[in-house]
Amino acid sequence: MSSPRDLDLVVVGDANPDVLVLGDDVTPAFGQQEKLVGSISLVIGGSAAITAVAAARLGVRVALVAAVGADPAGTFMLDQLAREGVGTGSVVIRDGTPTGMTVALSRGGDRAILTALGAVDSLTTADIPAAMLARARHVHVSSYFLLERSLGPGLGAVLATARAAGTTTSLDTNWDPAGRWGDERLSAAIAQADLLLPNQAEALRLSRAASLDAATATLVAAGPRLVIKLGEKGALCADGTVRHRVRLPALTPVDATGAGDCFNAGLLAGLLAGLDLPQAAALGCAAGALSTRAPGGTASAPDMSAAADLARHASVTHARPGETTLRSGK
Repeated sequence: MSSPRDLDLVVVGDANPDVLVLGDDVTPAFGQQEKLVGSISLVIGGSAAITAVAAARLGVRVALVAAVGADPAGTFMLDQLAREGVGTGSVVIRDGTPTGMTVALSRGGDRAILTALGAVDSLTTADIPAAMLARARHVHVSSYFLLERSLGPGLGAVLATARAAGTTTSLDTNWDPAGRWGDERLSAAIAQADLLLPNQAEALRLSRAASLDAATATLVAAGPRLVIKLGEKGALCADGTVRHRVRLPALTPVDATGAGDCFNAGLLAGLLAGLDLPQAAALGCAAGALSTRAPGGTASAPDMSAAADLARHASVTHARPGETTLRSGK
């Protein structure tokens, strides 16, 4: 007898505090010079953790699988996640290893990121409870490249197990700090992902293509449905040979930290609610855009009512692969 699906979403990946530095000029001046900035705050960080919190805000039943240290930073993350309604029973606490930390220097629409991995890249597939895969309607993996050495070797098999249990899957690799952009382990994971969620720069590097159209064709050929995040320009969806472009009216961002992760949460919430891929991408665009209204990845992550209201203003266009002009869609 199959287990009840008492979780909508399991997110696997990174959880670490962000030290968010915000201002018009946040570029450090070496030579022991002190510079004043607008604000510095400690907030929920890590793409997986931000996605989980944003999904919980949208009403999704969500749990996180990640690793933190047995230290104040780890306690901060566990407390904040629990307060947001994210299940933390499968967050592993590593004695003797510090919680990962990120310093994000943000000046509105752009940011620079410095990360010390700490316990982040100690997470392995053995830390993912097998029973949880059967309990979840969907499993999403964030920040693949930060966990490539620890999680990568068995990830394809884990996603295959989830799919065999009737669970859908998605993958957001995020940026590759090493600049290698994957090997056969990533290929195995992508082959078992129902949905791949890169941004434009990541899509070009993952596909090793020179154009967005070529990148789309290459990544779709690997098997999954594809949504490429285009920042303020919306998103590009590809499902087989069918492509859609989704756009929202522009919003002026306060801080773009975590916007792509909130997009993922909105998209997945939409799919779990039965929306088709372009409609779900519109909800993702809305969740991502609204998350930029305040500093940090989750401070202004919206509830479902606010995200759905903005998503109604989305425009959807469609085109066949190779077309340079997008035609209006219904």
